[in-house]
Amino acid sequence: MSVTDLIYSLSWSQPELWVAAFALAGVVIGVYVKDAGAGLLSLAGAAVFVVAGALAFLFQPSEPQAVFGGAMVVDGFAGVAKAMIAFAAAATLLLGADFFGKRREQRFEFPLMTALAVLGMFVMVSASDLITLYVGLELQSLAAYVLAAWRRDEARSSEAGLKYFVLGAIASGLVLFGCSYIYGFTGGAIAFADIAAHVEAGAGGVGLLFGLVLLLCGLAFKVSAAPFHMWTPDVYEGAPTPVTALFAAAPKLAALALIARLLYGPFAGMADQWGQVVAALSAISMAWGAIAALLQTNIKRLMAYSSVANMGFALMPLASGTVAGVEAALVYMAIYLPTTIGVFALILAMRKDGEATESIEDLAGLAQRRTLMAALFTVLFFSLGGIPPLAGFWGKWVVFLAALEGGLVWLAVVGAVAAVVAAAYYLRIIATVWFKPPEAALQTPTAVALTTALVGAAMPFPILVLGLGWLERWAQAAVIASF
Repeated sequence: MSVTDLIYSLSWSQPELWVAAFALAGVVIGVYVKDAGAGLLSLAGAAVFVVAGALAFLFQPSEPQAVFGGAMVVDGFAGVAKAMIAFAAAATLLLGADFFGKRREQRFEFPLMTALAVLGMFVMVSASDLITLYVGLELQSLAAYVLAAWRRDEARSSEAGLKYFVLGAIASGLVLFGCSYIYGFTGGAIAFADIAAHVEAGAGGVGLLFGLVLLLCGLAFKVSAAPFHMWTPDVYEGAPTPVTALFAAAPKLAALALIARLLYGPFAGMADQWGQVVAALSAISMAWGAIAALLQTNIKRLMAYSSVANMGFALMPLASGTVAGVEAALVYMAIYLPTTIGVFALILAMRKDGEATESIEDLAGLAQRRTLMAALFTVLFFSLGGIPPLAGFWGKWVVFLAALEGGLVWLAVVGAVAAVVAAAYYLRIIATVWFKPPEAALQTPTAVALTTALVGAAMPFPILVLGLGWLERWAQAAVIASF
């Protein structure tokens, strides 16, 4: 690569450069200030993520730009995904600073590991060959394993980190195994464009399809799609709540964007074959996520199964094989991310006798003691459940519409039944909040947690529905310019 090409590539990689520079500078600063500067580093990290997200969103090329010798691509789809990832990570970093600060458990490595995870996600959504795909995936995953076991002196957190690492290693093996099949059956192709040429020519046959299925299975683990979700409940429950909020939002969007880029890029010519695999993942996720959540008494485990079901809904439009399916998935995730972060902000606010509490029963009578928190829980869970007129309803509407337009009537029926079942456990929480006799009062929530919850609840509020046409046009412009 020439110096000119390197400068050109760096000019289109400013979001990644900002995040990488913060991670490197943070290591140097941390050596001198130690954990005393963890709070300031977290604030600086949140600011850097916002800047990186704004750069990715505002400075999108009119047509895709290949950078670093074709290893990565910069386009509208990647810009929108990076912006959502960055803002979700910024919110969770602020929640983490508040959470660990109150417990006097701040360590300067926390914002740095978060930055490395975000950098990996940025690489994932811009990957344009198999090597870059794997590098981004592993960079994000290795940082996530450390974050899951952050409270290493606590048994639950250590267990969460270990389970996530072991199962994540298996998923990485599936990804590598799948990549090796794709490499072999395409005559040594690594770049997505070269793979697409072989697919269009009909080369590879069953071996290429087998490699793609293995790759999809590994990525399904990253989005916690059933039946590859086995890590999700234990990791969600055991990891510190700010880390769980991060896992529930940003990595899922990054992996979903990578799946869309793979399926609608190099493997677009095999849509009639991979569509069945994605549809099966979607149906199993929606059904199992909805049913298993009914049995949960811990709100973080309930949110884990809720995320499994929601990833099923996000995969539903992708199974249609149409460009409208990618647009619908992007709209759905744009609504899902702030809503789920708002829920976890409220979970962080659930403190009793100086300790965090995660039991659904502890929410009994919350409306009589903390009316604002009760109202926020109601708005957020109604939106997750797809209750009109909140934006969550319109998110489900667009994914159902994309599935029907793609001829997947049976999948839409499964989704409708799963949505009704999911509404049952969301309504159970709301009934506990408003109608059960009060339990011991929860403490006053911190300003950071309450503000984050307020912002998260404002996003799906009916006023946003009036601008949903803008949201759809925004997703459509990003997708059309990229696929």
